[in-house]
Amino acid sequence: MNFLQYSTFFGISVSLVAYFFGLQLKKRFKSALVNPLLISIVVVIALLSIFKIPFAVYDHAARYISFFLTPATICLAIPLYEKYETLRNNALAILAGILSGVISSMFNILVMAFVFGFSHREYVTFLPKSITTAIGMGISEEVGGYIPITVIAIIITGVVGNVMAEGFLKVMHITDPIAKGVAIGTSSHAIGTSKAMEMGEVEGALSSLSIIVSGLLTVIAAPLFAQLVLH
Repeated sequence: MNFLQYSTFFGISVSLVAYFFGLQLKKRFKSALVNPLLISIVVVIALLSIFKIPFAVYDHAARYISFFLTPATICLAIPLYEKYETLRNNALAILAGILSGVISSMFNILVMAFVFGFSHREYVTFLPKSITTAIGMGISEEVGGYIPITVIAIIITGVVGNVMAEGFLKVMHITDPIAKGVAIGTSSHAIGTSKAMEMGEVEGALSSLSIIVSGLLTVIAAPLFAQLVLH
């Protein structure tokens, strides 16, 4: 029996142990920079590199963990339902916040394209950086971007949002839970939403809603922004 046959147990075990290790460091140091997700990514990469384990072997098992993404996403509907009155009473402000977040994100990429001289393909690759991976990959493919780089940009955006969101909101003196949730969900998708849920129920619910709405708005806006850089 070769190593690949044991890879299911190996991959799942490495992932869970790495994340548990990150959680323990988080409890020990209590710093936003000590992020369990970021630590687990670094640990897994280090182990695969040190022991010369092909990524395909690890990914063979990791797909079972990915299976739980769908039910986990569906579960985000629960806090939305529980905060329905809050959503209804602030619908216009919430929509305006999400829309401004989507537009500002892509406008920043447009500015970077001119400053750094991006080609059209490089430019459109980064347009969907702030939305969930499944939608972002589809948009990147549609507008002609580099899909693997889009995925990396989305992951980095989410991790940075998860690590920095709480501290940044404090610096900017943003205290309203609705504003916090909209800002986090619109800018750093599901990875950021995990931080929003730690902050409170309203933050988590609004961040969950923002993931969906910002994804839909980006589907509409990205092809339009893609026409602004043609070289």
